[in-house]
Amino acid sequence: MKMATLSLDEEVRLFTNNAEREKYNLLGTLYGIIVALDYLERAYVRDAITAAQYSPACTRLISQYMTMLKLVKDSVPSIEQFMTRYRMDNPAALHRIRVGVPATVEHSSEAGPETGKWIAETTQNFITFMDALKLRLRAKDQLHPILQELVTGYARFKGSKDWEGRSKMVSWLITLNSMKASEEITDEQCRQLTFDVEHAYAEFFRSLSGGKERS
Repeated sequence: MKMATLSLDEEVRLFTNNAEREKYNLLGTLYGIIVALDYLERAYVRDAITAAQYSPACTRLISQYMTMLKLVKDSVPSIEQFMTRYRMDNPAALHRIRVGVPATVEHSSEAGPETGKWIAETTQNFITFMDALKLRLRAKDQLHPILQELVTGYARFKGSKDWEGRSKMVSWLITLNSMKASEEITDEQCRQLTFDVEHAYAEFFRSLSGGKERS
């Protein structure tokens, strides 16, 4: 009887059909998100990145994690079981996942029971608006609703009236208000708007941390 031989160079398949293949791809993505989040947390704690760099990246990873968890819920009863099963030692990521918001929100100097939620929402509004500019959205009816929501979020914070970034965002809102719905900002205006919103974003986190940006 001829025995089948096994080649050590042969790829071992974890799946036998497309459904199983997609499942393992999703699990692999979830694994990668956890590792990336752990790396980000450690980098922030070591002052390797600033709060302005950390917060949007952390918000994105948490959002991606929540999305992935919905897609693999049948295979992942809990994140703790997932990490145990695949022998993951990423305590910083696990803590951030449990908290659900970036450390800049968790340890904000702003007081109030709703503040954490407001910071998270305003952070997301900043990210959405900056993404819109990067995607080359230029028309008033594309940018105005996003900027309006951002400016509205600003008003929730007690010290925001003194923030330079807020006044610049209000100025841009007035500019957009004066345009027709289909009218577009110029490339020069877009460049200036991008510059202003990025500086407003950095100022936002400096203000929340007591005026001292981590370097």
